[in-house]
Amino acid sequence: MENVCWPYFDPDFDSLPERIFGPTCRVCIDNESMEDCTVVKIDSVNKQGLLLEVVQVLTDLNLTISKGYISSDAGWFMDVFHVKDENGKKLRDHNVINYIQQAIGTTRESTPSPPNARAYTNNVFEADHSSEHTAIEMSGTDRPGLFSEISAALADLHCNIVEVHAWSHNARLACVAYISDPSSDTPIEDPRRLASIEDHLITVLRANTVRSAGGPSQISNREVKTGGFLGGEGAVSNVERRLHQLMLSVRDFDGPRSPSAAGSGLINSEGGSKMVVSIENCDQKEYSIVNIECKDRPRLMFDTICTLNDMQYVIFHASVSSDNDGRAFQEYFIRHSDGYALHTESEKERVIKCLEAAIERRVSEGVLLRLRAENRLGLLSDITRVLRENGLAVVRADVATQGEKAVNAFYVRDISGNEVDMGFIKSMKKEMGLTDLEVITTPTTPTRTIGNISPHERHRFSFGDLLKSQIERFSHNFVAIN
Repeated sequence: MENVCWPYFDPDFDSLPERIFGPTCRVCIDNESMEDCTVVKIDSVNKQGLLLEVVQVLTDLNLTISKGYISSDAGWFMDVFHVKDENGKKLRDHNVINYIQQAIGTTRESTPSPPNARAYTNNVFEADHSSEHTAIEMSGTDRPGLFSEISAALADLHCNIVEVHAWSHNARLACVAYISDPSSDTPIEDPRRLASIEDHLITVLRANTVRSAGGPSQISNREVKTGGFLGGEGAVSNVERRLHQLMLSVRDFDGPRSPSAAGSGLINSEGGSKMVVSIENCDQKEYSIVNIECKDRPRLMFDTICTLNDMQYVIFHASVSSDNDGRAFQEYFIRHSDGYALHTESEKERVIKCLEAAIERRVSEGVLLRLRAENRLGLLSDITRVLRENGLAVVRADVATQGEKAVNAFYVRDISGNEVDMGFIKSMKKEMGLTDLEVITTPTTPTRTIGNISPHERHRFSFGDLLKSQIERFSHNFVAIN
């Protein structure tokens, strides 16, 4: 019998580059260095959008980022984040720690998320509906009662609403909904039925569109899309990121401004909270430096990085922090994806307006309603109708189904601008038969004003001078994570 010889391949050959140059991504969770927080360190080969992916992982776990240092020059990505859990404590749950290490290791071979870890993700976006239900995204000009009309239209079209998220800002509305066929609880795939749903929703969205003289209504974007997230190449898995993109597409940053647009920053009615966004150029390194100071809140870093990423700006270095007074300070060293800094005043002004809009979108005024009820077809339509009949407009909504229950969260305000009459709660309970209803009063949204920032005021929170002088040292002397 003739012997057959096969070439020998060393099984360790595939891991040779990693053994020579080190792992392509190292994630270290350190609970010993700091007394009051957990330090998350990432050392990885860089790629476009990696910073947003990392921040999204931390944000979806409802972690608070109190400090962060980012450097991604020369093809390498090095980050340090100080994080706390929802209770302001260190991360002690090993399921959460393991999930962070696996999820951030994006450059390695993908590993399925452990079932135990998925339970710790943001409850609103915990389920993956991309294959189980039909996704619809809507955007356009907002008006009082529009969200109620959308809910009623879906109910009339016999669509079961599984989950829906909506933002209203500067007279613009963005909404992402998951629907199913109520008879089978399966995705709606019939092209004719999907086309009918789109046509009905477009009619609702365009009901108050002002037509130009002698011409059609000026609609710059397709207002309704069905069948999935169609936000460019590839599917967009994070609903909040898609809401940011939809708001950007309908130019909510160009919405109406306060008539008292004078002074600098953004000041609320109490005069104690101010938002300042400024941009200057670092000619020596050919960066544009974006400085942000505002009231701190959850998901703030995600919102600003998401906007810069969607506007095609690359973050090379960054520093974020917050103080004991609830103020957040962010500084980003950026260039456009074409490699150039921001040189024209019009471009700087547009970036400033978009960042302000991104910060404001999630800050909702009025009253927060949390209610739980038995799920049924048309429930959302009935709830929003009662709100509208009581003179209330929905400015933000998060609705999801959990088994036989529907969990709803609405930020509502009085359409006329007055204080919300709490008497509507009795009316709502009487008409809807709701027993699980929680009411939370939220602060008034700040009024935006735009202006120039004095050098003295900007210097109070800018890390520019420090980072300018130590960029090279920061890039080359970053401690490797073992």
